[in-house]
Amino acid sequence: MTNSNIMTQFPPENFKCCPVDNTFKIIGKKFTIHVLRNMMILNQKRFNQLLDSIEGMNPNTLSTRLREMEQSNLIEKRVFNETPIRIEYHLTKKGLALKPILEEMANFSMKFCCSDVFEDAKSRTFKQVFGKGLPLIKQ
Repeated sequence: MTNSNIMTQFPPENFKCCPVDNTFKIIGKKFTIHVLRNMMILNQKRFNQLLDSIEGMNPNTLSTRLREMEQSNLIEKRVFNETPIRIEYHLTKKGLALKPILEEMANFSMKFCCSDVFEDAKSRTFKQVFGKGLPLIKQ
């Protein structure tokens, strides 16, 4: 089935694109989901915090992702008039709305890919592991 055939099956007729594809365009680039995760879970706000905690990420890629996330209104950049200058990144309401998606991604892996996630390879529910919300996740 081609992409156009799938789209003809979606009501309403005024869709410009698939909503799943659109979300993936926003968060699907390499390391974007890791930056979101660390901002949500680890409360990281500074460039070097993010850079040091995401394995394999280089400064140019992080800078690009932060700029893209800012343009997509997922985060906002705050510049503090201090010496030395301090810059922090904060999730917007739109960025925070992605938290349930990240939680469901974790839930999927804990249930269906448990041998990859847990040392004992036993399936667990999201609630069993995290309770009400995502905890700190080690990278």
